[in-house]
Amino acid sequence: MRTRWRGVVAGAAAVGLVVVPLGAGAGYASDGVAPPVVAAAPVADDFPQLTPAVAAQLDAAVKKVLGQAGVPGVMVSLSAPGKGEYVRAFGVADKVTKAPMATGLNMRIGSETKTFTVTALLQLVDEGKAGLDDPIGKYVAGVPNGDRITLRELAGMRSGLFNYSADESFFKALTSDPRREFTPQELLGYSFKHPVVFQPGAEFQYCNTNLILLGLVVEKLSGRPLAEYINEEVSAPAGLKRTLFPVGAEFPSPHAHGYTDQTATGKTEDATDWNPSWGWAAGAMISDLGDLKSWAKTLATGTLLTPATQAQRLKVTPAGNLPDTGYGLGIFNVDGWIGHNGSLPGYQSLTVYLPQSQATLVVLLNTDIAYEGAEPSALFGEAITKIVTPDHVFRLPAQPVTAH
Repeated sequence: MRTRWRGVVAGAAAVGLVVVPLGAGAGYASDGVAPPVVAAAPVADDFPQLTPAVAAQLDAAVKKVLGQAGVPGVMVSLSAPGKGEYVRAFGVADKVTKAPMATGLNMRIGSETKTFTVTALLQLVDEGKAGLDDPIGKYVAGVPNGDRITLRELAGMRSGLFNYSADESFFKALTSDPRREFTPQELLGYSFKHPVVFQPGAEFQYCNTNLILLGLVVEKLSGRPLAEYINEEVSAPAGLKRTLFPVGAEFPSPHAHGYTDQTATGKTEDATDWNPSWGWAAGAMISDLGDLKSWAKTLATGTLLTPATQAQRLKVTPAGNLPDTGYGLGIFNVDGWIGHNGSLPGYQSLTVYLPQSQATLVVLLNTDIAYEGAEPSALFGEAITKIVTPDHVFRLPAQPVTAH
């Protein structure tokens, strides 16, 4: 069978769950927060008014992808200041009961978790507790090349470490008992038994192992469990009321059921209650459409960080051979759209922000099953942006999958 534990740039052993490859409602608190690095530029004149006519175009485009890719259900939020808002849900949240997808449902967000973990790290850097060019070996023992791989290279997907979610024995362990709990040390063990893929900084390769290590760094520097730190020091200050880093398999209601073929048999199964601990700092989190709309701007403008640190975060390097795509520190830029995607068994997500028009796009869906090699979240992103921002199309080409 073939497995696509994806996460970020469509197809990278990521977690969102990222087993794989290489992937907001309330306003955020502003007291004491540094001004954003991405200046609040005037709304671009070329972003269209989201009129009923444009909404009808978007409806048709989303429904076309939904049908072609066989996606059970999807929700979309698109907006820009002064241009209106497009918020819709299509399809079903539960294939058995046929309950409709709804814009208020909680969803697993996979590799978008990386944006929270890296934000936590950067906050601690701003507090002077660590430096981005510190070697990971200063904080975690036993890492191959640990004396040379920096925190910056981990956050930027340039460590050269083997991606644990591409390991054959990991895949078998997960699919044989998807409700089991994995520890960060177990996950690193799947990686460290393999030789490094390349030397630190030499290449870009999306890798969940990097984020597990950064999660351990956050815990060491803060003296607190990662879930607690992110929930209290990242999500809460950002004003996110329905965003959760779970400590187990909990999944607050109401939520959509998620469907995957990343299974022991290769048949499609309901993965709603699978334990996301295998993704941990790389892909375990839960959120909803409203919170992610808010998070898109917070993330892209850096309101939780100092301007200098946000500038470093947004400095991207080419993401392999993906055209018009660069990766910064736990964040990507695809033809001007800044943010992240996520994928884990049963769910995919996309949350991005276009600075020049202050536009926000969030897409959440309840399957990770690829369509002709393409991530369905990317197909929705491309179809939507072709209509509203034809000069800035969110396009992530299909990535190779790992055969098992």
